[in-house]
Amino acid sequence: MSDQIVLKGVSARGFHGVLEAEKRDGQPFVVDVHLTLDLSRAGRTDDLAATVNYAEVASAVVARITGPSFDLIERLAEVIADDVLGYPLVDAVEVVVHKPEAPVGHPFTDVEVRIRRSNGPRAVIALGSNLGDRGRTLSLAVDALRALPGFTLTSVSPIVETDPVGGPEQPPYLNAVVLGRTTLDPAELLEALHRIEAAHGRTREVRWGARTLDLDLIQFGAPGSGQEVVSDDERLTLPHPRAAERAFVLLPWVRAEPEARVRVGPGENDIRPIAELLDRLDRSGVRPGPEWGQL
Repeated sequence: MSDQIVLKGVSARGFHGVLEAEKRDGQPFVVDVHLTLDLSRAGRTDDLAATVNYAEVASAVVARITGPSFDLIERLAEVIADDVLGYPLVDAVEVVVHKPEAPVGHPFTDVEVRIRRSNGPRAVIALGSNLGDRGRTLSLAVDALRALPGFTLTSVSPIVETDPVGGPEQPPYLNAVVLGRTTLDPAELLEALHRIEAAHGRTREVRWGARTLDLDLIQFGAPGSGQEVVSDDERLTLPHPRAAERAFVLLPWVRAEPEARVRVGPGENDIRPIAELLDRLDRSGVRPGPEWGQL
């Protein structure tokens, strides 16, 4: 894909550098961002949702420049790239960080660091547990996903506690949603999720029965993008056929990704904001769960 949005010269004062004076006094930083994405739908529809709002990107860049201090502008470039790759439609990004007043000790006009990072398809995974130490199980599952080769975890939702839906009588669940980028294909990612479940004693004797750990692949690829995978294979149905009807999935998901959308049908227009779907769902059985730091 050769379409690009180029945002040049985003500037702010930051406190990045190895020297004490740099961290104390600060200096100007200038950032260029080149986003690679498919702009064909935006061109056809004139719909802001089909592209990336570059004003939001600029605000995110300024927040990183003015935010916590890093020793290296290499690190500043990396976190900006990761932020930009979090936008659903972005396939790749080039970030250039300029430090025109760097303490070089010789005449110069600029110092810049330039990095290029690619974005694998986005994956949304729902987590649930209602047996044993539910919170610790979810925490360990997030750690396992963070360490999973080929998967880059980008966001973790708050935890909710949920009354069971369907199935036999059983204890309440703790649920959460994680977002990430992956170089695995959907089948490989699903197999990895099953391995993590098995490591925590997951069995499948009773449909919708109690379980130590449940990891569901909800969505693979941003809806409407070229990376989206739609499948009606009984072994792996994508997007998850009941996700759009489950408040215990959508509520933590929208808290991790407020602008998230999900496919509810096969057509180009059958993609809905999760916030809109939540307005129509009964959320009475979903309540705040423990904080991650309290587990």
